[in-house]
Amino acid sequence: MAGKGITLTEDLRSYIVAHSDPPRTDVHRRMVETTREAMGGLSIMQVAEEQGPWLSFMVGLIGARRAVEVGTFTGYSALCMAEALPADGHLHCFDVSSEYVDRGRPFWAEAGLDDRIGVTIGPAADTLSALPDGDPVDFAFLDADKPGYATYYEVLLPRMRQGGLIVADNTLWSGSIIDASVTDEDTEALRAYNDMVVEDNRVDALMVNVGDGLTLARKR
Repeated sequence: MAGKGITLTEDLRSYIVAHSDPPRTDVHRRMVETTREAMGGLSIMQVAEEQGPWLSFMVGLIGARRAVEVGTFTGYSALCMAEALPADGHLHCFDVSSEYVDRGRPFWAEAGLDDRIGVTIGPAADTLSALPDGDPVDFAFLDADKPGYATYYEVLLPRMRQGGLIVADNTLWSGSIIDASVTDEDTEALRAYNDMVVEDNRVDALMVNVGDGLTLARKR
């Protein structure tokens, strides 16, 4: 029996975003467009537009108060997660480039969310370990260097609350994840990460075909 599915065109992507809460505001639109104009080909590092509402929805769904992002780029995903946090919630972003992150700060401020977002610049393998153990993380989003995913996961998992989610982006890698002829470092790292998560008895794993693929790990 053939599987069900549909090819995601740009028109369908726009339809999905238009029919998702929270609605795209002018701040969202300008943030995405400014990144595309300013960053050129590097703008591919920005999350897919339909992932923004998905992240907001999931953060709100699990009642997250404390969230972590590894790999912020220009901050669109951070904006979407922060807007779903309660007024006393906090998103801690980790990135290696202040130049990229600084492009997003004005949009966070314009949306009235800059007080919910903190940023640490430096290699996340080192900086993540400084997170305090006493205040569990509810939601974590990984979208940084792919060979680093396994390390970030192992640092974060002990700090997650029971039922907390670690979500990794790009885990279908434009379909290359199942192409045996593709053996570059990033692809192999993503394959290893996906295998590690689904075999980890500390979590429940789910892969979803949203954007470039998301692998969810819910701490048991």
